[in-house]
Amino acid sequence: MIELEGLTRKFGELIAVDNLTFAVGEGEVFGLLGPNGAGKTTTVRMLCCLIRPTSGKAFVGGFEVGKDSLKIREIVGLLPENPGLYDELSAYRNLDFFAKLYDVPEKKRKENIEYFLRMLDLWNRKDELVGTFSKGMKQKIAIARALVHEPKVLFLDEPTAGLDPEAAMVVREFILELKKERRTIFICTHNLDEAEKLCDRIAILNHRVVAMGSPAELERGLWEKTTVVHLRSVNENILKAIEGIEGVRKVEAIENKLLINVDEPEMRNPLIVRAIVNAGGEIEFVTELKRGLEEVYMRLIGGKNA
Repeated sequence: MIELEGLTRKFGELIAVDNLTFAVGEGEVFGLLGPNGAGKTTTVRMLCCLIRPTSGKAFVGGFEVGKDSLKIREIVGLLPENPGLYDELSAYRNLDFFAKLYDVPEKKRKENIEYFLRMLDLWNRKDELVGTFSKGMKQKIAIARALVHEPKVLFLDEPTAGLDPEAAMVVREFILELKKERRTIFICTHNLDEAEKLCDRIAILNHRVVAMGSPAELERGLWEKTTVVHLRSVNENILKAIEGIEGVRKVEAIENKLLINVDEPEMRNPLIVRAIVNAGGEIEFVTELKRGLEEVYMRLIGGKNA
């Protein structure tokens, strides 16, 4: 649905986006993560045909950026950082105005406006002026505006930035509902927890792609699999028994917990458990160490050693 081939954008001598090459499949929720100034918004602006690439190519829905701009704009919806709504119009009239710009027929406009306002729990506020709304409510209206013409691809630039926890949760739940509809969704966000919950795949960007994959794939690419065994107590006999097992690379004892780097844990873990029991150990439970996207991001971007 989205293809980038060496996509690059310069502003004078500054290279904002450097040689991006990747693809986003139809129905995929794709996340673009990176620090401020990494090129996330510039990438979205190029893909939505708001600015031209300096070099390289990109395709959205089979149409080429820079050549088929009007066709691309017809099939995409964009939630920018600034919602840009008309404060003097009601919620309903805002959505109706933008739907008319996309030539959505009247009957379909009414159906879509009601559908999205109900999904966002704003139908009973449809006749109130947007200028009286909270930031969270305006953000929800802006999301509905991006969807009112039923785009094939939805671009969300920081969809929950600046929202209180309750409003952010409503927006995330709404995105999950859209995900069930198999819409192609491209999200730029600083919120790592949000990206981990919503996205099928993630690209970590710092002007160029640093890493890409599902959250689990990104974690596996940085660390060996680690089995965590919680015990009543740890002694030298237990440590020696584990270290003698083939495939065990490293054993670290932290209080009554063992962190074991191991090849093929599905095969080795039963051997580890048996060795611990035979050495007199009392196991409370066994888990796999999960690092999480935050640790992955910080290691790749270089904020700290994780």
